[in-house]
Amino acid sequence: MKKLVIWTPILLLLLTSSCCGDKKKESVMKEGISKNEIVLKDNVKDQKVDVLVDGKLFTSYLYTKDMSVLKKTTLYPIVSANGEVITRGFPIDPRPNERTDHPHHIGAWFNYGDVNGLDYWNNSDAISEEKKDGMGTIRHEKIIDLKSGNGKAELVVTANWLKPDGEVLLKEKTKFIFYAEDGKRIIDRIVTLTALEEPVLFKDNKEGMVAIRTARQLEHPSDKPVVLSDAHGNKTDVPVLDNTGVTGHYLSSEGLEGTDVWGKRAKWVALTGTINNNDVTVAIMDEPNNVGYPTYWHARGYGLFAANALGQKVFSDGKEELNFSLEPKAEVTFKYRIEVLDGKANIEQLESEYNNFVNK
Repeated sequence: MKKLVIWTPILLLLLTSSCCGDKKKESVMKEGISKNEIVLKDNVKDQKVDVLVDGKLFTSYLYTKDMSVLKKTTLYPIVSANGEVITRGFPIDPRPNERTDHPHHIGAWFNYGDVNGLDYWNNSDAISEEKKDGMGTIRHEKIIDLKSGNGKAELVVTANWLKPDGEVLLKEKTKFIFYAEDGKRIIDRIVTLTALEEPVLFKDNKEGMVAIRTARQLEHPSDKPVVLSDAHGNKTDVPVLDNTGVTGHYLSSEGLEGTDVWGKRAKWVALTGTINNNDVTVAIMDEPNNVGYPTYWHARGYGLFAANALGQKVFSDGKEELNFSLEPKAEVTFKYRIEVLDGKANIEQLESEYNNFVNK
């Protein structure tokens, strides 16, 4: 005996909805609509952790132990939601028409220019043999945690700030929190530094702390060469290059624009520009609990974009002096946000993004 199926309106609606839902899912997959799924992959062979959003590279945490390549850990490259690389390629992967100055400016990093007299900022494979005894190195120790997720992922690592003889001066524990939204990529970097057996002095110095070396398109157009000196008096010529496609422009939370942001305090600074016809905004944000808040900005027109809370004597022309220090076994935590937005954000939008950061 055959069973009688009664096609009620409700049953028909459910079947139709299910069918349409499946078709909608197929359509989403075919069209590549973003789900903002963040996956962290530890690539042991290449000694890096890749951060992928919907299968596409956002950034990589480079932890190579080859000291001839990197003298510190770094995030490289950084890619916007619209697919543009906002970091310089040199010296890892040089691109045409890039500047080739300051080989220690790689990706996005955290370090400082004078820690117990050692320079962790300027160290690179370009340092001459006779100057290496004045340089410090930051070496990755281990990965503590990898946590992928939808719209948010976390990476926790430890590293050692080494003296030239290999002795550990500072222990570093860093938590990276990666966020992905449509048109937005965010990196929170929470760094805890712990002194070991001796006091540690961060003498006021302009070379620090959280920094990005940006792509050529995000530099400010320049009409004259620049000669820059580091804390040791070493000079670097920064020549005038073809300004075609160079569109960078700084804006600070205090309303300062262009290269006027250098050496001034602000709770955030943003850099806007256009790469391959796509507008982007890159912002660095200072958290109110950080030492020296609101930070001074070591942000240059040639592509160095850095927040330095500890260089107060330099930036204030001697009116202020910090010389921050840690006693043995003491620790300090810094928290910063790097935010990359599609489009050119205005001051109201950036203030809203900053409030999201500090109220999270």
